[in-house]
Amino acid sequence: MNNVFVYPATFESKIGFNEIRSLLKTYCSGSLGKEQVDRMLAQCDYDLLTQKLNEVSELLLAIENGESMPSIIELDVRDALRRIRPQGTYLLEEELWLILQSMRCVSDIVDFVRMHNSEDEDAQMPYLSKHFGDCLSWPKLCRRIASIFTPQKRIADNASRELASIRGEMASLERQMTRLVNKAMARAKENGFMDADAMPAVRDGRVVLPINPSHKRAIPGIVQGESMTGRTVFIEPAEVVEAGNRISELEAEEKREIIRILTSVTDEIRPFSHEIIDGIGYISDFDFILAKAKFAAKFEGRLPKLFANQRLSWINAVHPILSKSLQEHHKEVVPLNIHLDEKEGRILVISGPNAGGKSVCLKTVGVVQYMLQCGMLPCLSGDSEMGIFKSLVIDIGDEQSIEDDLSTYSSHLRNMKEFVRVASPNMLFLIDEFGGGTEPRIGGAIAQALLGEFNNAKSWGVITTHYHNLKLYADDTPGLMNAAMLYDRHLMKPLFSLAIGRPGSSFAIEIARKTGLPESVISVASEIVGQDYADMDKYLQDIIRDKRYWEQKRNKARIEEKKLRETVEQYSKQLVEFQSQRKRLLKEAAHEAETIIADSRSRIEATVRNIKEANAERESTLKARKELEEFRARLSQLSKEEEQLVKEDKYDRELERLRRRKENKRRRKEKQQQLASHIQSDQERPKEKIEKKRSFEVGDWVKVDGQNAHGKVLEISNKTATISLGMLKLTISKSKLHPLTDSEEQKVIREDSKMRDTQVGRQSNIIESIHNKRLTFKPELDLRGHRANEAVEAVSYFIDEAIQLSVPTVRILHGTGSGALREAVRAYLSGVPHVDSYKDEHVDFGGAGITVVYLK
Repeated sequence: MNNVFVYPATFESKIGFNEIRSLLKTYCSGSLGKEQVDRMLAQCDYDLLTQKLNEVSELLLAIENGESMPSIIELDVRDALRRIRPQGTYLLEEELWLILQSMRCVSDIVDFVRMHNSEDEDAQMPYLSKHFGDCLSWPKLCRRIASIFTPQKRIADNASRELASIRGEMASLERQMTRLVNKAMARAKENGFMDADAMPAVRDGRVVLPINPSHKRAIPGIVQGESMTGRTVFIEPAEVVEAGNRISELEAEEKREIIRILTSVTDEIRPFSHEIIDGIGYISDFDFILAKAKFAAKFEGRLPKLFANQRLSWINAVHPILSKSLQEHHKEVVPLNIHLDEKEGRILVISGPNAGGKSVCLKTVGVVQYMLQCGMLPCLSGDSEMGIFKSLVIDIGDEQSIEDDLSTYSSHLRNMKEFVRVASPNMLFLIDEFGGGTEPRIGGAIAQALLGEFNNAKSWGVITTHYHNLKLYADDTPGLMNAAMLYDRHLMKPLFSLAIGRPGSSFAIEIARKTGLPESVISVASEIVGQDYADMDKYLQDIIRDKRYWEQKRNKARIEEKKLRETVEQYSKQLVEFQSQRKRLLKEAAHEAETIIADSRSRIEATVRNIKEANAERESTLKARKELEEFRARLSQLSKEEEQLVKEDKYDRELERLRRRKENKRRRKEKQQQLASHIQSDQERPKEKIEKKRSFEVGDWVKVDGQNAHGKVLEISNKTATISLGMLKLTISKSKLHPLTDSEEQKVIREDSKMRDTQVGRQSNIIESIHNKRLTFKPELDLRGHRANEAVEAVSYFIDEAIQLSVPTVRILHGTGSGALREAVRAYLSGVPHVDSYKDEHVDFGGAGITVVYLK
């Protein structure tokens, strides 16, 4: 069974749904649609409800778009169609007309749905198409039936040739009779046989003249009767008797021909009688769906997000009957916002003052959920979330029964017995004034125990109460949560707004004082219960407020912790991206380093060539050595300075830079002293060929005669040897090479290793330097307030740096003013080779006051 279990039998009247059902009937056009409203029941099948709700939603959208709906005819011809199943039977003229209108209505519905599911249509109706997809139409049969009727719902003359002939003859005879009757009447009046104002009449289908009884034998004809008073005799003139007889015969023939036509058309209808009966059912369905859509349009019903499980998260929910009543009194309803879930709480305990809206809130929950499960669009926001319940139970109002000899509280307990029996995760229960009707302490205890049963069963529900123990129980028990109907303490009036998360106060003392109860009575009552009890609501509010405060603090800390984790993850991703970018920049820098090294190699080759060409003269040798040493010193210095850019701490980088600068200065001084010593030694040495002291092999370190350079032997031939001087390979006569001593060789090996480390470090430093510059570079230059020459100088540095960092586009902000600054900047840009083009910025972002520069 897909029907929802509803308890008690008066559930609909308790939530006000019986009024909604009556109001819904007024939107139905036919009796069949109204019958469907009477048969409407709450369902719990998700697929069925999805289909029904979306059908209504699709028609609601069409109504709101101003589309015209198919006209629904108030007809039920199913009995007539069943009656003609035997051969030889026929439909009456009126029945056939009604069947034609029903068939046309079915065709209109089919055409309406098909039109909204064509390929060109934006507003599709897939759910209505599914519902009415099997609905048939009979255009040929409709044309056949329509062809025998006039707009006045009579069988047309051209329905058959025989009928046209009969009616033609009848019309001719009627005209002839009119002339004859007029002549007879004129003679009778002329002779005084008729009153001057008398007119012909029809008696039993015969045309007669009203004649005075004294002259009845003066008029030839047949007496067809006389008046009740006997003062008038009705005579059919003899000259029209024959025509009247013929007309009577023609009327009988006309009737027989019409029956023949009706029988023929009925025979054509009979094979489709079952389909037409089904089509009338579709008319009833469409009328019912359209009525629900019209109701939703009137009361702002919307399709929520529907879930197969239990879900209750409503935004701006409204009881339609309450809304209608308030609108009639020019008042606005306060919408209900309510959220229940497994985590925060499935059962809501509402407290607050009397006449504060607790019962209305309870009924609103009941009617909105019931409307949904009856296939009606509930009156709430479309962003709301609604689930499906298999049991809907309510306990509200006075259930005292004289017949069953039950008190109000006994009836309440009987309801609770039924609630406990059907309690499950699929039940939604609504209880008003929970625990009331008996001694407060035991009533509150039983109510708390029952609330525990419902909570253990994972049921969903809303209750209202004034009991403190239920408020405290709801605050301390998972699955339950408090809520309050808000009350303005200053104006002493309810606000009819629900606040979830804290209990409400009954404001009993304040309300008693407002109603004018004597202060003496209020004072005595306060003394009886004690001030602590009177202030219990206030204490409870303070406790809940503090608890909510610390819960909010905890939630805020969790949110901050989550944000921190997300930030860490984000930075981790960025670090991976930076490392990837760093590798790419390393490759670019490696290429640049190769260029620098190639430049170094060419300088060394040039130095060696100069030495050869000068035949190792002392002055030329010293000059070449000096240039080489200066170049090597510049490379070394550049490498050391760039190495500092990779330091993470700025202060440490500065100290390290100063320390290394001092160390470099000391080393340069030592090298200068060493170079001076070598120069002095060379000057004192005689100009003669240095004989080879000892032999050397491949892999040995050697020194070139007349130079301070050291190389490693790569190949040896008869008279020459190939050595490596840094990145340079040199073939030289063996007589100009001298092997190194052990101490010199160890020193050269250490320097060679250091040089290799320096080259690798320099490549890395170049990459880091480029990367850091790109991170800090701003592709926008503000020149406002500068003179033209200052601006051009700033632009030159700015463009150079952008070119070095391969920035594709930069912006120069110079303002409009007199235009002199703009012209100066553009005159400079037009002469820069690496500037591809430039133009004004878009008007929305600065226009002619900004120049956008595109670099090659």
